[in-house]
Amino acid sequence: MNVVATAQRAEAQPRSVTILGATGSVGCNTIDLIAQEPDRFVVEALTGNRNAALLAQQARQVRARLAVVADEQAYPELKAALAGTGIEAAAGRDALIEAALRPAECVMASIVGAAGLEPTLAAVQRGAIIGLANKECLVCAGELVTAEIARCNGTLIPVDSEHSAIFQVFESGNADKVERVILTASGGPFRTYSSEQLVAVTPEQAVAHPNWSMGAKISVDSATMMNKGLEMIEAFHLFPVRAEQIEIVVHPQSIIHGLVAYCDGSLLAQLGCPDMRTPIACALAWPTRMATPAARLDLATIATLTFEAPDETRFPALRLAHEALAAGGAAPAILNAANEVGVHSFLAGRIGFLDIARIVEETLGRVPNRGIATLADVIAVDAEARTYASDATQRCHARITHVS
Repeated sequence: MNVVATAQRAEAQPRSVTILGATGSVGCNTIDLIAQEPDRFVVEALTGNRNAALLAQQARQVRARLAVVADEQAYPELKAALAGTGIEAAAGRDALIEAALRPAECVMASIVGAAGLEPTLAAVQRGAIIGLANKECLVCAGELVTAEIARCNGTLIPVDSEHSAIFQVFESGNADKVERVILTASGGPFRTYSSEQLVAVTPEQAVAHPNWSMGAKISVDSATMMNKGLEMIEAFHLFPVRAEQIEIVVHPQSIIHGLVAYCDGSLLAQLGCPDMRTPIACALAWPTRMATPAARLDLATIATLTFEAPDETRFPALRLAHEALAAGGAAPAILNAANEVGVHSFLAGRIGFLDIARIVEETLGRVPNRGIATLADVIAVDAEARTYASDATQRCHARITHVS
């Protein structure tokens, strides 16, 4: 895609947008940005999981043409809420795919978890600009997705704050001059906890992130540091670097989001307040820029920025992600599926905080690794890993109940 021509087009006429996962954290922030510049965007479709009331409200707010709930049981509520508005209502898997295939120039892919892979891939295959906020797409099927992006002449703009930061300072014409890409991590709410303290962590504590306002699942991933492990795998597919060139550094203030080191000793960084509207705006407006209400940095007030190495002993999810990336094949998909099951069980109070990583490690050791060539391969290994991880969580829960 010609960047200059795209920029001129973006300035000349409204950009059509579809939001997959509109009712989640990223989706809500995207709606907020679009609502502030209604003349700049036309909303083709919005999708949500089961929150029909919020989805209908959003669809009316941005005058979407189509609203889709994944949960078919929520369809009657959505249809009733949109009656008389002229906005189409639909539900189910096929409707999600249809929404992704609608002729929007930009698709914000923000469905949480592996469920976002199929509709995102559908949007990729029609050559759309993809604002990728679903890291699981690249974790589970990185080679498949990137190959389809190249084949279909699509464009992938990362929305994770760390990958957006690297995207903004990575000189594609000098890729061979890059020594390292560095992802920063806040360290989560338990950065200073001992292993003994981590045993007693509750779901309520885990979702209370010190810097970011995020959904429950990603907040728990941040607390275990699995989020950073998944981001490392994602970075491997997003940027032309080797696995050993990707580093993670803990930066508690969450001001520097990503860095790129070059062979001349330069270290380029992107800084900003911890507000997801900044990387979302970067993807929405690419290759131009748009205003956001995000707070502006006052470096004199911040005064001090600190950094430290991550501790893979207290936070073994990072080690497991390194091992999955090195193993390749289906290992990252197995890692992701087992983690989703473990996090869900932890949030439900069935297992402990440290059990999440234990279940992931056990699943990685028991589910056979194999090649990933098609979407069907991804779906099959994801299902197998979830089945094993679910059995493992039940055994873990039974042990905890017995001890209690």
